[in-house]
Order: sequence, then C-alpha cells, then structure tokens
Amino acid sequence: MPVDPATFAEALRQYAAGVCLLTVRDDIDDVGTTVSSVMSVSAQPPLVAVGLAAGGYPAEVLEEVGSCGLTVLAAEHAIVASRFSSAGRPSARHLLESVPWRRAEGSEAIVLEGGLAALDCRLERLVEAGDHVLALLEVTGVPVLARGGAPLVRLRGRYVDAAGEPAGRA
Repeated sequence: MPVDPATFAEALRQYAAGVCLLTVRDDIDDVGTTVSSVMSVSAQPPLVAVGLAAGGYPAEVLEEVGSCGLTVLAAEHAIVASRFSSAGRPSARHLLESVPWRRAEGSEAIVLEGGLAALDCRLERLVEAGDHVLALLEVTGVPVLARGGAPLVRLRGRYVDAAGEPAGRA
C-alpha cells in the first residue's frame, strides 16, 4: 500500500535539520535557495550532497555553472532563510543588503561572513531522485569557519535554534 504524501511530509517534519544557504553566481546574477537536506558524504575526497527540487531554477543554474557556495546558517539567520525559501525571490544580493557576505574564491558564489561555516564547492554530478535531484558537491575550500555559535534548525515547518525555541530574527 503506497504511503500518503501528506502523511509522509508530516512524518519528515518531525526530523530536525540544519539549514544552509546555497548560492550560485552565473554570468547574469546571483541565485540562492535555502536548503535543509544536506549531508556529509565523504571525507576523502571531501563531498557533500544537497537535495534540490528537480526542474527548479537553482538546480538548473547549478548544473549550468558547475560550482556553488554553501553557508551553514546560524540561529540569527532565520529571516535570511525565510527570504531565500520564498517563491519569486529577487537576486541574492538584494536579499542580503544588510547581511555581511563575501565571495568564495573558487566558485565566486556568495557566502555569509556570519555563518557557522561556508563551503566553496564544485558540482561533481546531479543524481535524479523522484521530484528532486541530489547535487553531489566536491568541497574545494572552507572560506568561513566560526568554531562556535548556535545553528539554525528547521523543525515542524519552523525555524528554531538548537534548543527548539523560535530562532532569532536578525
């Protein structure tokens, strides 16, 4: 008997996940999206996997450009995460007007200076996975490493801190 999609989604909402910002710089603009399906794959070579909506613009641009930045968001980045999870969002630079950021050396993608960590990545390949794709990314640099701070977490459809309390609104 197939699992009801609504029941499946509700079950996975019970799983707390860290929140990252994936950004890609192409010839025209900067594209970004909030992601919570990120996992470490390998230490040697350093690989991570990120889930993206199949056919979505971020996945399309990442495939075309072949590199990206991935920032692990801190609890105070709840507003940033919300901005980048909204449909029809403008350029990443416009959504980050009051947030300190810089460009990663290899990908030239935006990474947040106040993030807990940031990874500069090269796309190894995209793997089809139902209505999503898994982007397998080789980590080529770590431009930000904060060695502390509270992570932003997604739980039951809300952004919270590590204690499960509503995350800061900075």
